[in-house]
Amino acid sequence: MAVRVQSEPFDAAAEARALTAGRADVGAVVTFVGLCRDEGGTLAALELEHYPGMAEEEISRVVAEAQARWPLMGATAIHRYGKIAPGEDIVLVVTASAHRVAAFAAAEFLMDYLKTRAPFWKKEHRKDGTSGDWVAAKDADDAAADRWKA
Repeated sequence: MAVRVQSEPFDAAAEARALTAGRADVGAVVTFVGLCRDEGGTLAALELEHYPGMAEEEISRVVAEAQARWPLMGATAIHRYGKIAPGEDIVLVVTASAHRVAAFAAAEFLMDYLKTRAPFWKKEHRKDGTSGDWVAAKDADDAAADRWKA
């Protein structure tokens, strides 16, 4: 399991290769990359804040929960912070398993958590120079995350 919260961009292909290097038992790898949208051309950047230590601990807890729910052979979760421009990567989830069903389900579970409950705060910076609002989770995202409740 690898969990990182970082300001620097990540290399999704390199992270997937690192998860499976030297492994012949992995039959499926699911990689999800979330990008910053430009919100119809109005967004200059999205600023993400977090509490160092707490964010990594919480993400690690949820990755461990995914590993307990599905037969994973590895999982990576990377979330960026700082000012991120439209088109740049924000989040990466990579899951590996012997079979695709577990890899897909675990990746979806992790993204639903990261999208709704991970301890990050997002503020919009608009192209017109104004600061936008703090971004709240959407009802649809909350509903997607609720289906995983035990």
